[in-house]
This record gives sequence, C-alpha cells and structure tokens, in this order.
Amino acid sequence: MKLYDFTLAPSPRRVRIFLAEKGIDIPRVQVNLRERQQFAPEFVKTNPNCTVPVLELDDGTCISESVAICRYFEEFKPEPQLMGVGAKEQALVEMWNRRVEFEGYLALADVLRNTHPMFAERGLPGVPGGVPQIPALGERGRATVNRLFTKLDVQLAHNEFIAGPRFSIADITALVSVDFASRAQLSIPEELSKLHRWYRSVAARPSAKA
Repeated sequence: MKLYDFTLAPSPRRVRIFLAEKGIDIPRVQVNLRERQQFAPEFVKTNPNCTVPVLELDDGTCISESVAICRYFEEFKPEPQLMGVGAKEQALVEMWNRRVEFEGYLALADVLRNTHPMFAERGLPGVPGGVPQIPALGERGRATVNRLFTKLDVQLAHNEFIAGPRFSIADITALVSVDFASRAQLSIPEELSKLHRWYRSVAARPSAKA
C-alpha cells in the first residue's frame, strides 16, 4: 500500500500523525498541490475529487478522506485505540472530532480559500478554477474558529484531552487545526489557559512532527 501525500497540506498531516501514533510506516508519494499535480490526469484516476490524502491498497482500492483512511488503520492495527473504546467513548470521540472538523478545520479552510491570493478563483477544493472567493465566508470562518477555541477551553477544564481522558483522533484534528490557524493569522487567545495547556502537551508528542 502507499499514501498519496503533500507535506505542506494539513489534511494529509492528520493521517501522518495517526500513523505515527500507531507506529505504522508506509511508502508515501508526494503530490505537489502548489504545482497543481492533483489535477494531472494520472492522479485524477486515483482520486476524481483531486485532493490528498489518498490511501492506495495493494489490490488497487483507493480510499480518500482523512478520517476514512484513519478508520482503515484503526481496524488494521487496533492498538493504540485512537477512535474510542466502547460505544460511549467512540460516540464522544466522533462527536468532538466532527465539531473540531466543522468549526475549526473546515472554517479555517473557508478563511484561506476566500481571502488568500493563492486561491483566487479556487474557492473550493478539488476544482482547478472558476470558483470566485467570497470574502464574507472568510470573516464568518474566523468568528467560527474563535468560538470553537472557547468551547474547547471549557471542555478541557475537566478533561486531559479533547474527548476525555485519552488521546484520540479528535486531538489530532484539533492540533492540526490550531497549527493551520496560524496561516490565517489566528491563534489561541492568551486567556484560554486550558487550551494552551492542552496544546503544549499534544504538540510535544513525537507524532506531532510527522
């Protein structure tokens, strides 16, 4: 199997951190998004959505979307469990991961795609052009991220990690989102001490460098 990746992109980083936590090492193929290699005909055959990451299995099956790839590896190598143990914990991990994804990661994508010159006429991922930026979506995205930071600070007042006592995929998504926020000139407000404590802890894990 192999992973189609781009080192500078946040989405593949979620998978790389997940794999590092599992102790899994697989070959990686770099798809340079800045050079628009995701739109090359050979890659379109691999993923018609023209995005990374993509996991290609030995039988030729291709799995895109970060969480789908992580689910495959959660079954492939169950320990350490990063998607929760038992029905209750799995549901809580899923809930927090989706909250962080929708209100953090995707909101930040809205900010960059609708404000950064690099994405002019590319307001949606996987589309080579013809999608104009909507600056109001950028402003809404900034407000959404700041609200999420406050929610996470409240959650972390009584929990070591985002979804409870154990490190999970929700922490991976949140870590990548906080680092992604710097590209949009957003950072954790100084007064959110619990979120800062959490960030220092997870950013110090060896997997964070994946």
